[in-house]
Amino acid sequence: MKVVRGRQVTTNRPWGAVPIAELSGLSVKIHWTDQAYRWHINDGEEVFVVLDGTVDMHHRVNGQEHVIELGDGDVFFAEAGCEHLAVPRGEARILVVERVGSP
Repeated sequence: MKVVRGRQVTTNRPWGAVPIAELSGLSVKIHWTDQAYRWHINDGEEVFVVLDGTVDMHHRVNGQEHVIELGDGDVFFAEAGCEHLAVPRGEARILVVERVGSP
């Protein structure tokens, strides 16, 4: 058994992660950050849940950039091949479920 208080997670660097579990080839982690990530495409699907804070999720569809504001409890599902970039507004804590080893 494990209990993690998601809103209390901190790490020593942006996008540092606290591992929660591995489930049938999927990793579940809570990331803390106060800086943007980078444009990337995961090697599979990704579920991104904002636990605390506000994150602007940039994503590209047919070469067009779109931005969606995500707040506490909001979920972003990136299908395989979805190019995206997360930009927090201040500190944020995010639960991420993706394939083990995904960038």
